[in-house]
Amino acid sequence: MPTSFLEIVELPDGRIVLRRADDEEALVTLEFSADAKGFLHGQHIEIAKAMFNVGVQMAGRLAEGFDAEPEGAPRVLH
Repeated sequence: MPTSFLEIVELPDGRIVLRRADDEEALVTLEFSADAKGFLHGQHIEIAKAMFNVGVQMAGRLAEGFDAEPEGAPRVLH
């Protein structure tokens, strides 16, 4: 992916997207249910920021050749 500035935007429909600052197309989209928003007491934007931050960091590590999981290891998704 070319280097560019990224921005986090909450769309009018409530979805939160990560996109290039110079493009309207979403790279990643998060959508919190009403139950999740209630549980998070309106702090879902902060949670989304943290999720995107970790995702971008991990993508950078993978681009640098870091192997997140050993070959053949079971993938556990939490």
